[in-house]
Amino acid sequence: MRLLLDTCTFLWAVDEQAELSAKARSVVTDPENQVYVSAISAWEIALKQERGNLTLAEPAQRFVPKYREMLGFLELALDEVSALHSCSLPPIHRDPFDRMLVCQAIEHGLVIVTPDAHITRYPVRTLW
Repeated sequence: MRLLLDTCTFLWAVDEQAELSAKARSVVTDPENQVYVSAISAWEIALKQERGNLTLAEPAQRFVPKYREMLGFLELALDEVSALHSCSLPPIHRDPFDRMLVCQAIEHGLVIVTPDAHITRYPVRTLW
């Protein structure tokens, strides 16, 4: 299975937080799955840390690639097709980070691992 982690899912996977559902934990750690972390999530993490809304043990520019690689997750860059897909999404969710993750999942055939009920309302496969 090809998975795209929501930003919170990535952070919870790094810290092995209880908020990560058993099913999410199982698919994220299954070596048979390809697990992606989007550049959009890296950007969101960096902005939240810069604004003081997220505390990390180290700067985001080290934290994200370090733990992505440590956990065996793949990097997903933002591409033009995904960015332009945002124009065709229904106005369900106003969070631009989540909207771009939805676009990337649709364009790349990925399942989003997320607890966010707003995301499940889009025409995208989700898992939690």
